[in-house]
Amino acid sequence: MIIDYFIIGLYTLALFVILVYSLLQLQLVLNYKKAKKQKTNITQKPADWPKVTVQLPLYNEKYVVKRLLNNISRLDYPSSKLEIQVLDDSTDSSKTYTEQLTQDLINKGVNAHYIHRTDRKNFKAGALKEGLKIAQGEFIAVFDADFLPQTDWLKKTIPHFNAPEIGVVQTRWGHVNRDYSVLTKIQAFALDFHFLIEQVGRSLGGHFINFNGTAGVWRKACIEDAGNWQGDTLTEDLDLSYRAQLKGWKFTYLKDVVTPAELPVVLSAARSQQFRWNKGAAENFRKNFSAVFHSKALSPKSKLHSFFHLLNSSMFLLILMVAILSIPILYIKFQQESWDLIFYILAAMGVSTLIFIYGYWTSYKDIYGSGFVSFLKFIGLFITFFSIAMGLSVHNTLAILEGHFNKKSAFIRTPKFDISSNTDTWKGKTYINKKLSVLNGIEILLFGYFIYGLYSAYYTQDFGLVIFHLMLVFGFGFISFKTLFSKA
Repeated sequence: MIIDYFIIGLYTLALFVILVYSLLQLQLVLNYKKAKKQKTNITQKPADWPKVTVQLPLYNEKYVVKRLLNNISRLDYPSSKLEIQVLDDSTDSSKTYTEQLTQDLINKGVNAHYIHRTDRKNFKAGALKEGLKIAQGEFIAVFDADFLPQTDWLKKTIPHFNAPEIGVVQTRWGHVNRDYSVLTKIQAFALDFHFLIEQVGRSLGGHFINFNGTAGVWRKACIEDAGNWQGDTLTEDLDLSYRAQLKGWKFTYLKDVVTPAELPVVLSAARSQQFRWNKGAAENFRKNFSAVFHSKALSPKSKLHSFFHLLNSSMFLLILMVAILSIPILYIKFQQESWDLIFYILAAMGVSTLIFIYGYWTSYKDIYGSGFVSFLKFIGLFITFFSIAMGLSVHNTLAILEGHFNKKSAFIRTPKFDISSNTDTWKGKTYINKKLSVLNGIEILLFGYFIYGLYSAYYTQDFGLVIFHLMLVFGFGFISFKTLFSKA
């Protein structure tokens, strides 16, 4: 009996926190809808364009560096006001290749500089900080290796520094290989929600938003005033964003300026990116939330949003908890018929799923259009996304726990393979991690465990969680299959 109470208590707590999180997400959706109705202010172009430094942090990017440098060199901006820093920490043959490509730009009259470090101290944050020491620009634009800004990108963003308190202008990510595979489709699906709903919703609500590590511009004075780039978390972008906004700097988000980029096309690459983002978010909660909580300038609502913003990744831990406990819950419900009221309350908390569906549908239809056929496609994609996200929950939970318990690890880059069309291939290329781990074994065991969950529904004659368990079987099955047979 005591163990029953313990299981129900944990299950209820996890569902309740997810419900609160979903309600805050709903508020962001409503903010987004308000923002759509507002007229866009036309920003005047400056009479004299300020000097801009474009920083390109690289590490072993032999497949995309040429595409990147060709693209950046075509930016339409006064040449006397534009500087390009190639911040290369490479340790493989791409170093020589990148240095030569940079020299080719210099020979063509481009104001470019090749800066190479050998120790990778503080990883990307260290490279950006090193470049900042000698950056000539008043504004610092940052692009990761796989981003391809339009030629007029700087002329669309720089005018938005129209007030001295504006410290950052962030643009929305696009996806050059959105339809390459199921994996890229669900990544695009999730990122579209973040960049349309969350960033716009937080911005309109006056809550903290974040620079997304790339495809944005910083005022150099803002970086320096906020304490510069620091490498003590794996998401240096989120860290600096919070420190800057705590200092009073304002961020501008441009949802209509879309910067295309390459999504990870192999599971190992997506895993490494997810691990870094989720662990980094947890590290940032440890580092920055105390300052947010004690800030006298922030409203209680903004503090609550920041709490869940920084704990966003920790939802994976709660989802995994709900998933694992859902099968014992079936048997407790089967044995304790007098507890029906408790289970009705637990079922009611499932409204969070409907809220998430509404939120993701809002972003999806604004990209693909509404209508019945579009909605059916959306439902299929939502189920696929949510299932695979749950399949990754073990991997992401480890990242979250490492972040919360301050276990340090290296910055594992996300490999890119120059995939921009459905005919391009990653097979035969280097940078692919083919190692299996204990976590992969746990994922396979959970695949079997949730098959047992389907049997449990038949045994207890309670089919209320069948769809949930089917999604878990698919999610863990997908991850296990990809891990064992694609080995990438």
